[in-house]
Formats: sequence, structure tokens, C-alpha cells
Amino acid sequence: MIGDDPHHVLVIDPVDGTRGAAADLEMACGPVAAARFGPAPTIADIEYAMLKEVKIGQWMYADVHCNGIESGGYPDPVPNVGKTEDPERMFWSSDFNGHPARLMIDAYGHLVDASANRGGVYVFNSASFSISRIITGQMDAYVGISHRLLRDHPETETDLRRVGHGNILHLFPDDIAASVFLAERAGVVITDAYGVPLGDTLLLEIDPGNQRSCIAACTPRLHASLLSAIRW
Repeated sequence: MIGDDPHHVLVIDPVDGTRGAAADLEMACGPVAAARFGPAPTIADIEYAMLKEVKIGQWMYADVHCNGIESGGYPDPVPNVGKTEDPERMFWSSDFNGHPARLMIDAYGHLVDASANRGGVYVFNSASFSISRIITGQMDAYVGISHRLLRDHPETETDLRRVGHGNILHLFPDDIAASVFLAERAGVVITDAYGVPLGDTLLLEIDPGNQRSCIAACTPRLHASLLSAIRW
């Protein structure tokens, strides 16, 4: 609903990580972002952002009017971004919801092999939760790359629609809007899979052309290593 004199538009994903919530696991968040109202608001227009974890209730919040991040419920101060630079020692997460497993493993299976023992590899299927774990220092990186793979290789659309039950399921704006704002505030290096900032992402469009990829990392060197190491 729109009032007579709107100033902001709310972008809400009631549960990002539906399957985690259904299994009563921790990897589910309720992200909310408020952006300046306009004909085509983008991530760059966000002024307020909050993530609240569904199961435990931990939360983090930031806005354009003050520095830093406010938080509640975490055992350690937030943000607590790590310093890992070596991909073999990174703790990282990715997504498989709507993403063909063979396609993903062809792209980064060698990174899984290199880091699974010295670091750790996780599948949370929640972009908000994954990115927030970099902010808390529990993870070093997040990789969500299917959008770039489709753009670079249009022939993958058939497989993407097969596992998406007819749909293309990359990262929707409401999946990442709040977490991108918070991550940038925390000092996380976060871009699309081409290394381009995500600020021009339209907040109110969910068609495949406006869905996104994401590479997020705790340090610039790790981010650059991921961009160069993934087999595009």
C-alpha cells in the first residue's frame, strides 16, 4: 500500500531460508530494508536495514544516519569480520536451491576439495544468513553464481529451469537487499559474480534479468581469489 506522501519503500522477505526454518535449524533470517521512495528504487537507495534470525532472535541493524552496526543476542561484538586470505583455509557457503549440482561443482568443485579439510564448506540455502555469517566472523565467504553462469552460457537455462521446476531461481532483490547494506557497512567485500557492486539492483523487480549473483568475502584478497579461481 502507498500513502499520500511516501518517503520510503519497504523490501521484506518474511523468511529467507524457508527450508532451514521448516527443519527448525538456525539458518533462516527475516531481512527488512527501507529505501528512499522513487520510481525505481535500488539497493543504493537503502537507508535502513535489519536482519533478525528466525529461530534464536539474534539481530543486526544499521542505517545511513550513524556509523557501525547495532546488534543483539550475539556472543561476540558485531561486526567481527575475519582476515582469511587463503582459499584453502576459508570457511564458506554456497546455495543449491534451483541450481543444478553438476553445474555448480563444475564451477567450484576444486575449491570444495581444497578447503573442505583445512577450512569448511557449508550449504545454508539462505543468502541473508550466509552473508550475515561473514559479518559475525563465523564464515569467510559466500558464493552464489548461477546468474553469471546463465548470462555467460545461455544454454544452461534448460537445466536451471529443470531444477527450478520451471523457474529461474537466482538471488532475488529481497534475498540480499538488507544483507548487502549491512555487509558493506561492516567492511565485507561484496559484489556480483563479475566483481561489480550490487547497488544498481532494482528492489521491486524479480524477473531473471534483475536477479543477481553474489561473491562476498572477508578480505579483498580472498574476494579476488574467488573471482579468478571459479571456472566460469
